[in-house]
Amino acid sequence: MDNLKSKKILIVDDEPEIRIMIESFLRKEGFFRIYSAADCASALSICRTGKPDIAILDVMLPDGDGFSLLSSIKQFLDMPVLFLSARGEDEDRLLGLGLGADDYMVKPFLPRELVLRLTAILKRVYSSPVAERLSAFQLGEYIIDLDSAIVHRNQIELPLTAKEHAILVKLYENQGRIVTSDALCQAVWGDDSYGYENTLMVHIRRVREKIEMDPSNPVHLLTVRGLGYKMLVKAIR
Repeated sequence: MDNLKSKKILIVDDEPEIRIMIESFLRKEGFFRIYSAADCASALSICRTGKPDIAILDVMLPDGDGFSLLSSIKQFLDMPVLFLSARGEDEDRLLGLGLGADDYMVKPFLPRELVLRLTAILKRVYSSPVAERLSAFQLGEYIIDLDSAIVHRNQIELPLTAKEHAILVKLYENQGRIVTSDALCQAVWGDDSYGYENTLMVHIRRVREKIEMDPSNPVHLLTVRGLGYKMLVKAIR
């Protein structure tokens, strides 16, 4: 749980009172790496430079909307998102969830409930029994640090996205055994995993680019045709 408290949180809302209130409650709960933005442009800039681990996005913003902002962020950063909205229409909620958001809350909201929902998302995305038992494992010259979600090779550090991290955790849980595509989709996208097989292939390719010397000819993250994937792992601590 202490590891989750070190995750970077981005708050995007054009109302300063709401940003201050949310940040205050998060800090009381032990979170300390908190960014805030009042518009889409500032939020995008923070995402590019700070690479937050999770975001709280208001739907209505002065230079756009949270849905478009999420689509822009997803082009270069894959992280969990909790939407805030003054509108409670089912269409908005379904649109947000359909774009890949992890939760959706309607204003006014209880700050304590927001913190609980945010923490639940962090636990689901970044925490697992395996990640708690094993802080790192080795694939050839690469060291995958699950605690910090970083791949190390020599002096180079490659950060893992939330979905890449979830894929690696699931494969490590079943090291040496075949993990079906359906099981990987379930681990990454939860109950809404149906239809994500092609998207999974994209994420697998990105993972290989970070953990394989030759991503086109992988030796650690292997494809088992017609079934799924398996990983050959050497634990280091």
